[in-house]
Formats: sequence, C-alpha cells, structure tokens
Amino acid sequence: LIIGRTANHTIKVGDRGPCQFRNKCEQGCPFGGYFSSNSATLPAAMKTGNLVIRPFSIITEILYNKEKNIATGVRIVDTETMKTKEYYARIVFLNASTLNTAFILLNSVSDIFPEGFGNRSGQLGHYLMDHHIGVGAGGSLEGFENSYYYGRRPTVTYIPRFRNINEQTKQADFIRGFSFGTGAWRSGAERHVQGIHIGADLKEALTEPGSWSFDFSGQGETLPYYENKVSLDKDKRDKWGLPVLAIDCEMKDNEKKMRKDIVNTAAEMLERLGAKNIRTRDSTEKKDERIFSVHDMGIARMGHNPKTSVLNAHNQMHEAKNVFITDGSCMASSSCLEPSLTYMALTARACDFAVKELKKGNL
Repeated sequence: LIIGRTANHTIKVGDRGPCQFRNKCEQGCPFGGYFSSNSATLPAAMKTGNLVIRPFSIITEILYNKEKNIATGVRIVDTETMKTKEYYARIVFLNASTLNTAFILLNSVSDIFPEGFGNRSGQLGHYLMDHHIGVGAGGSLEGFENSYYYGRRPTVTYIPRFRNINEQTKQADFIRGFSFGTGAWRSGAERHVQGIHIGADLKEALTEPGSWSFDFSGQGETLPYYENKVSLDKDKRDKWGLPVLAIDCEMKDNEKKMRKDIVNTAAEMLERLGAKNIRTRDSTEKKDERIFSVHDMGIARMGHNPKTSVLNAHNQMHEAKNVFITDGSCMASSSCLEPSLTYMALTARACDFAVKELKKGNL
C-alpha cells in the first residue's frame, strides 16, 4: 500500500504552486500547483512568444500534398461564424485526445487516403482500449476512534499491480493485471438521515464522526482487440454538419475473468484486515452502470510494421513523416495505470526527435 503518485508541487517552483489543497485540480488549478496544460505548458509556451491559441475551432481534416507525400496543415471550421480556414505548417502534431484524433484522421479523406489519413494499412480506428472500472469491495473497520484526517489530498492510496508479474503470480484464467485505488474515511452526518430527526440530540450526534470504512476500487487493463474500434457515422451529423463518431467497444473474456479476481481479491484483503459488512460490487451486473474509465487509447498504434500499425517508434505516421501523434491514440497496450504522464514523456521525446530531423533537413 503506497500513496498514489501525483503531479502536485509541495513547494513553489518558478511561477507554479505550491498546492493549496483546495480541490481545484479538475479546473486546471488557479495556483498552478497541479500539472495541467492550463497551469504549466500553455503559460510556458505563451512566454516564448511563438504560441497562438485559436479557440472556438474544430479541425475537420488534415491537408495533404500527395506530390511531396507530406501534410501541409489543417482545415478548421469556426464554431461561431461557421466559416472555414486553413493553417499551414512544416510539422503537424495531432493530439486532440484519442477519440477526437480518430475523428480528424478518419474525416481526412482523399484519393490517396480514401479510408482516412495515413490509413492504407486499414489499422486506423481499431484496437480501441480503455481501463475497465466499477469493480471492487468495501467494508467497515472497528477501532481507530481517536484518529481522524484533516484537509484534502489530491490523490488516493494505491496498491500497484501484483498479478502476472512473475511465475509465482501467474494466473490461469487471465493475462495482464489490475491495480487498486484505495481509501479510508469516517462516516459523517449522512448516517443520521434516517435516525434522529431534529433537536439537541441530533446536534450533539453530529459533533462526533462515525466509524471507519475502507474501500478497494479496481482498475483493470483492457487488451487490444481489432474488433474494438471507432468509425464515422455519416448518416448522423452534428450542428456543424460533420459526421459523428461511432464507438464499438466491449470487454471480452479476459477482462471479465479479471473482474472476478478483482472482486474476490478485494474481499479477501478486507477480511484479512478484519473488516465487517463487506460489500462487493461489479458494474457489469447493473444496467447502465459505468464500466469503462476515461483513459481511451489505441486507434493509431505504434509499431515497426506499417501493415499492422499507424505510427513508428518515434510517433511519426508511417505514411506521412511530418505528422506526429503522441496522445492516447499511439498506445499499443493499455497497462492498468493512469496514462497521462506516459503521453507527456512520449511527447517530449517526439518533439526532440522532430526538431533534430528538422535541422537535418529530413522534415
């Protein structure tokens, strides 16, 4: 059991931070204590004087010069004026997030790429992955009445993957593995909703916290399946007249067997802790419950073989060397970890490569 890794500054670094424990991470953090494009990379890029932000724009396609076999820029539609405009560049980095990147590539058709930009292999849009969630167990713990917690923490406690690491942890039913986001808390005023209704007794009861609970929330790896894909539904159009993205993605046998182990393992660990009133959960057993996370990956995966992948080892498109994709689209597998830091590392690596290639005259 470890504290979850997080990109929050505990001291001021340059213009950023420190973390104020104000629960504003999802808003980009006005103090810059938490890493986000709003708090870190965009302000840094703005200081160079070389950044122009073009809001209220939807990229509709990548422009292509078939004589030179390169992308020349992008075409956008202004969401306010409904007019189109083109922007040109020697290098294009496409990082619109996996599903939007898929839309842009699939919508960029020509006589050279009738099935989508850089898609002569037919691999574009396939191998969509996401982490499967909504599975685990929780229970109540006796004792620790004199212990409490204060303030806010930007992350949870965490149990890293421990299945299929070596021969000793190899599983017979499934490959790969899962991790647990974990946490403990004391019940609060909500426990009195059906009890004391009004008066001094209720006021007195609310001054004391309730008993402790502990929870294990699993996050499992989804394998890359060719059948899990996205495509354009040209029979449906959005308000800008663009085809909508159709998603066809499901868990298969490996993920379903993994979820059973997640439930059983969480319950077993709670029993070992001495927990009471253990409750297991699996969102696949309830209609309309959330199964997948928001960590979509795949659709333009990296690989050495242009016939089975879209990008090479440098995140370049095999069929258009001046186009780089370093968001979740490039992933060839999903692991069971939050992937954002991996994308940032891949982006820094690809940028370094692109600059060197540019200076060599190869781009």
